[in-house]
Amino acid sequence: MTLIRKPTTFAQPTRRAFLGATAAAAGLASTGTLLGVRPARAQERGGTIRVAKGHGNTSDTLDPATWTNGFTVALSLGMQGFLTKVAVDGTAEPDIAESWEATPDAKTWRFKIRSGATFHSGKEVTLDDVIDSVNYHRGENSTSVAKPLVDPIVEITKDGSDTVVFQLETGSADFPFVFTDYHMAICPSDGSGGIDWRSGDGCGPYRLVEFDPGVVARLERFENDWNQDRGFIQTVEMLSVVDLNARTTALTSGDVDAIDKLDLKTVGLLGRNPNVGIHSIAGPQYYSFAARCDVSPLDSVNVRLALKHAINREELVEKILFGHGTVGKDQPIGPSYRFHDPDLAQTPYDPDKAKFYLKEAGLDSLDVELSAADAAFPGAVDAAVLYQNSATAAGINVNVKRVPNDGYWSDVWLKDPFCAVYWGGRPTEDQIFTTAYAGGAAWNDSYWQNDRFDELLVAARAELDEAKRREMYGEMQQIASTDGGTVLPMFANFVFATGARVVHGDMASNFDQDGERWMERWSLSG
Repeated sequence: MTLIRKPTTFAQPTRRAFLGATAAAAGLASTGTLLGVRPARAQERGGTIRVAKGHGNTSDTLDPATWTNGFTVALSLGMQGFLTKVAVDGTAEPDIAESWEATPDAKTWRFKIRSGATFHSGKEVTLDDVIDSVNYHRGENSTSVAKPLVDPIVEITKDGSDTVVFQLETGSADFPFVFTDYHMAICPSDGSGGIDWRSGDGCGPYRLVEFDPGVVARLERFENDWNQDRGFIQTVEMLSVVDLNARTTALTSGDVDAIDKLDLKTVGLLGRNPNVGIHSIAGPQYYSFAARCDVSPLDSVNVRLALKHAINREELVEKILFGHGTVGKDQPIGPSYRFHDPDLAQTPYDPDKAKFYLKEAGLDSLDVELSAADAAFPGAVDAAVLYQNSATAAGINVNVKRVPNDGYWSDVWLKDPFCAVYWGGRPTEDQIFTTAYAGGAAWNDSYWQNDRFDELLVAARAELDEAKRREMYGEMQQIASTDGGTVLPMFANFVFATGARVVHGDMASNFDQDGERWMERWSLSG
């Protein structure tokens, strides 16, 4: 077997390399911080940080199978332990698993579990905890959104007292990244093959003290964490503040130390405040409109192509992102991914071509309702109105339905036929395609299925030849762009702000706010 402690880098290059290539286009400094830049300081221990998140629903729970938004992602990555995690440079690095190795065909993987890791209750993390936590997402009866990621596992066994062995149906070159997914938390076994998630007993750097869904989560540093080189802050208070003005006011008044999902129209003005640092970091995040392919008339590929040609992408990047991003090509593999195809043809804004596709679908015009709320992404309602305006020239009437922010992810997404969506991306092509595009996947929000795409998805996962994988992923990008149900007009930088007390190093670019591992990585001064 081949010992692998840090596998090859995933889809993204390092943040520094990627930002260097995009800084000119976005008008950013290569550090990824616009204004209010402060030199890094030595990290100190202690203090209380308050972070206001533009996410959170009253329907949120501690069930790792259901986590959907930035609030629950940050909560998961702060309080839970995982077999592996994504490092700042984009590699998979050890967490509860201290090392791993694979057979040459990448079908059998052995993970050595760290000795001395404990849950916050004091219970030692065991092989049964690891196996039951992974199995929680497996099987025919699993309703977990992470189920597609672990479906390739055919058997999990123990080897001795410290090793878990995973046997896969086919090889998986990126398998360690599966366990970096924020749903894949290691929870205590309940002793009967299931897990205890209700108690909130995690094995990460922070211990949960209070959780009021849609309102607040309070956590304290876990003093007995196996890794004493993380978790510098003593107390964390994370607030669900979906209202953008309220979040911004809380930061400028000093009531909170960091916020996400900034108002990009006024981000420059906010950055003039000497006590505020604005961070704009390019990564895999995208804003889209999901059209359900199981609902007429969206089940027609010609109707979907008409919708794709009826949107002015450049206008959205200019007026919604204010330059903090790039245009998209109706598929999720953007420039930050390893197998991104730069030669994939762009879908231009072309009302005449949109009319052509409508006629191919047997229609002279089209009426479609588009649900949107700013909970979907900052400026989602304005983006929907811009879409409405550009589509009119193509004979398409987009009726913008403004829906409430609260409950958007439980009541609108995956339910309404056409709605605004944001995706933070995933660390590899396989993960984002498997989670959001594979036929039958729980989070396939366009309900799209393409047999050739699904065939390539399995084949590319098992292919170890880099050139062949690139060719396969290129074809998949083409299929998703032309046949898929996702109108994907733009890739959006992660733009967030920190207050004067926050100390940080290089920022990760795989998720918002330092890969949503800010609890683990940041500290406070003063």
